[in-house]
Amino acid sequence: MRAFLFPGQGSQKVGMAKDLYNEFPLAREIMDEANNLLGFSLTDIMFNGPEEVLKESKNTQPAILLHSYVVYNLIKDKLGFDATAGHSLGEYTALLAAGVISFADALHLVRFRGELMSGAGQKREGTMAAIIGLEKGDVESIVEECGEEGIIVIANYNEPHQFVVSGEKTPVMKAVKRAKEKGGRGIPLRVSGAFHSPLMETATEPFSKVLTRVEFKEPDKSFYANVTGNKENEPEKIRELLSKQITSPVRWTDTIKNMIEDGVHEYVELGPGNVLTKLVQKISSDVQAYNISNAEDVRRFLDA
Repeated sequence: MRAFLFPGQGSQKVGMAKDLYNEFPLAREIMDEANNLLGFSLTDIMFNGPEEVLKESKNTQPAILLHSYVVYNLIKDKLGFDATAGHSLGEYTALLAAGVISFADALHLVRFRGELMSGAGQKREGTMAAIIGLEKGDVESIVEECGEEGIIVIANYNEPHQFVVSGEKTPVMKAVKRAKEKGGRGIPLRVSGAFHSPLMETATEPFSKVLTRVEFKEPDKSFYANVTGNKENEPEKIRELLSKQITSPVRWTDTIKNMIEDGVHEYVELGPGNVLTKLVQKISSDVQAYNISNAEDVRRFLDA
């Protein structure tokens, strides 16, 4: 069995998907449609930047979704798949691929999500840091200890020895220091807010209201959700989990392990970069994982 995976925020870069736009008529058609739906030229920001504008969450999120969705459409008729999942923002492209929501709704949702998350970051300042090289129990004990200094949670369970913590600056920076003392690495991340933490709570209510106006269908492929790490097929449950996802951890390790248990042994990352491909390879050496990101990748795949 094969799964399509879709990356999240952090995989963006100026020039993203420009080669796809120039080479494939279908890519141009989809990207032009996105510009029309949004009412501004997202592709101009993607292709030309500047980087600071592309990095604004309200632009980053639809840009990554669009890049991934274009790659998906270019290869989907040549490569069947049985399951899908996305990392944080990537969950929306996974829902598109599973037939749960429409392209127009997905674009508008992630644009609004980006605006809300940026706003929440301004109201309650926070930060994030990667913790690498430690066991889950060690990271949990660090978070518990540093929680005495303020709000801090594990935001991402990326692979068995890679985590991201999120929260107020003081406890997060203390966690970075404690990680190094325990023999791991703590790397502060350049982010505009403490994503997947309680500091994002102000974004939840308005986003939940918008979600109620979007049609959700039952997935036509197995869809695995970030919040639970499990396969989810009830439209109303998926809607609820999308709202919770903003303040809840991304359980990526559980997601991939559950997919493997369900018989998925080939993972194809579609969109900018290869972050998820590397994470899957760290989670299990017994599965195949590769990415299709740019025009050269697509061309090589189609020729093969």
